[in-house]
Amino acid sequence: MAVKSSNVDFSTGSIPARIMAFALPLFLGNLFQQLYNAADTLIVGNFLGPDALAAVSSSGSLIFMMVGFFNGMAVGAGVVISHAFGAKDRERLEKAVHSDIAFGIIAGIIITVFAVIFTPLILRWISTPEDLLPLSSEYFRIYSAGIFFSVMYNILMGIMNALGDSRHPLYYLIISSFINIILDILFIAGFGMGVGSAAFATIISQAVSSVLCFIRLVRGEAGMRIRLRSIRIDGKELKAIISYGLPSGLQNSIVGLANTVVQASVNTFPAAAIAGFGVYGKIEGFVLLPITTFSLALTTFTAQTIGAGNLHRTKKGIKEGMAMDVISGEILGVLLFISAPFLVSLFSSDPDVIMYGARQARIEALFYFLPAISHGSAGILRGAGKAFVPMLVLLGSWCIFRVIFVRIALLFSHSIMLIYIAYPLTWLISSAVFILYLLCGRWLESRSPL
Repeated sequence: MAVKSSNVDFSTGSIPARIMAFALPLFLGNLFQQLYNAADTLIVGNFLGPDALAAVSSSGSLIFMMVGFFNGMAVGAGVVISHAFGAKDRERLEKAVHSDIAFGIIAGIIITVFAVIFTPLILRWISTPEDLLPLSSEYFRIYSAGIFFSVMYNILMGIMNALGDSRHPLYYLIISSFINIILDILFIAGFGMGVGSAAFATIISQAVSSVLCFIRLVRGEAGMRIRLRSIRIDGKELKAIISYGLPSGLQNSIVGLANTVVQASVNTFPAAAIAGFGVYGKIEGFVLLPITTFSLALTTFTAQTIGAGNLHRTKKGIKEGMAMDVISGEILGVLLFISAPFLVSLFSSDPDVIMYGARQARIEALFYFLPAISHGSAGILRGAGKAFVPMLVLLGSWCIFRVIFVRIALLFSHSIMLIYIAYPLTWLISSAVFILYLLCGRWLESRSPL
């Protein structure tokens, strides 16, 4: 029996209400995802010490680089699915959904095998200190063994979001978050196991959330329901998914690659600095939640309203959604600036770790209106079918310029403060370019049809 619809149709009704109805469950779901991501860091830092914390932290950018590609592909696939949903084209909708799942299964298996085999080589490539290498290898290899479930969760959640259902992914993330936290405490605090057990707990929780998403889609409405025998690649739909998803996937991976190169520079500093950098990254993930949530809502909103042929509504919603994005992000940035030492201390009692993490927060936190502008603009352009534009802008500013700035600046002064400064500087550059493009270009009227 098909389950009751929980999809948000952006083509009708109050725009702010529709955006909030979609964004709130998505925000809460991402919040719980951040919670179980942060649980590893928090519990490892408090029970296993700063070296173990640094070992886990040093893998963060690598994990984002791998998973981020498929997250970006899921967003691109969501544009194709949202267009079909908005246009009420059920035949194309089914083909796109099943092709997306087939692609995720194949790609998930490939990336899992690759990451497990090349773990030591990858960690040495990012200059992981030799004394941290055994712990880092243990954590990263075990995490990589289950990365298939992370890939599939991103694919399946992307499908549900594209159909306007952000509520059920929230339920599944709540369940998996509690599973991860309970297992982290049980394995590390209860059984005294090492950093690898934190990765194993994450694998189990991600497997649960991906299976629940799959079951939900199998039991979905007619026309939007997964049928196992229909999971196959449709050449036309895969081409469309790659066309819209590859720029977003490459963007995430390249940003992740740039952050990995920056992480290699961070790894030249003491273990406390590495740990502080990693802890701040976990905290920043929470602060960026409303920014990334509203940008995803803007992607779905833009794609659905364009699919429905209502460009007037598209333009109106873009303005209202961007305002919500910028205001919410900056409010949380101010709160982070005020509470930074306390928040870092939750992850580690080491005074040096707290000092490094709080210092980075105090430099970056007041500038969160800039990534809000960049993420929101990128979300709008992806929904409009202009996925290559945000890829090029973020590649140039967040990757190439950031890496060049860090490498050259450290030649003159080996200070981690220069790495902290690189982030708001590159946010400013990307935001300025996006604003100019949105204001001066005819990007909406000249969009390419799917």
